[in-house]
Amino acid sequence: MPKKVLHIRHSRPLLIGVGGAHSGAGKTTVAGLLLKHLTHTAPSSPIITHHTSRITLKRWGAIKYTKTDLYTSLIDDMAILHRNDKDTGKLISAGAEEVLWIQGPRDEIEETVSIAIDRLSHLDGIVIEGNSAIEFSNPDIVIFILGLSGDIEKPSANRLIERADIIVFTRDRRPHAADGDVSAARAVYFDPEDETTKRELLDHMDEIIEKRLFDRIKELLNERAMDGRLNCPAARQIAEELKVPYSEVGRAANELKIKIKNCELGCF
Repeated sequence: MPKKVLHIRHSRPLLIGVGGAHSGAGKTTVAGLLLKHLTHTAPSSPIITHHTSRITLKRWGAIKYTKTDLYTSLIDDMAILHRNDKDTGKLISAGAEEVLWIQGPRDEIEETVSIAIDRLSHLDGIVIEGNSAIEFSNPDIVIFILGLSGDIEKPSANRLIERADIIVFTRDRRPHAADGDVSAARAVYFDPEDETTKRELLDHMDEIIEKRLFDRIKELLNERAMDGRLNCPAARQIAEELKVPYSEVGRAANELKIKIKNCELGCF
């Protein structure tokens, strides 16, 4: 039997895209809520969820995209980014360790989005705000927000609705035919002033993040195991690359019936 080639790849941060139907839909509000929750900058806040989370990703950055008709730029000037009247300042206040701001025409930002993600690749995760930036970055998770008006002004909106993991309906707005294919499983109602809906959105978000991470673990286990076996250092490497507890790798290995051999530390 030919020896299986072991393909080792570097992990990238978990990417969460936050898009919206139109300007003012609430993208920055939701992105800030997620960052505050994921970085635990306010552990005594009532938005802490009921869900017992296994997420250990604590270092998060953010990328903000603003469409303009001018040339493309990538802003990293802290004097600009930290301003309280800017969305970037709100993202920093919410807990983003680093923030980059992309401006430019939609059709000219693909390379800049890739550069921005690469510059933040040392972090555990990145929240990406802006429809076009989401389309070019292909994030692991997509949140799409339908504003109070119900109008879908951006051409990219319908494309994002189709691929969204969570569709957020603000306050009492309910889905209608113009919203496209919105299943009840993906719909979350959210009022920024109501703590119950905050908790529901964050609980839903935690569950999706955990599922994506668990899928990543399984993917790497299948990729690196040989004949249904993987040695302990290789299993620990997967946990360290994805920044998840060793126990999660062990749980995934059990589901896949992959045996962790020669475990030196009793991790698996």
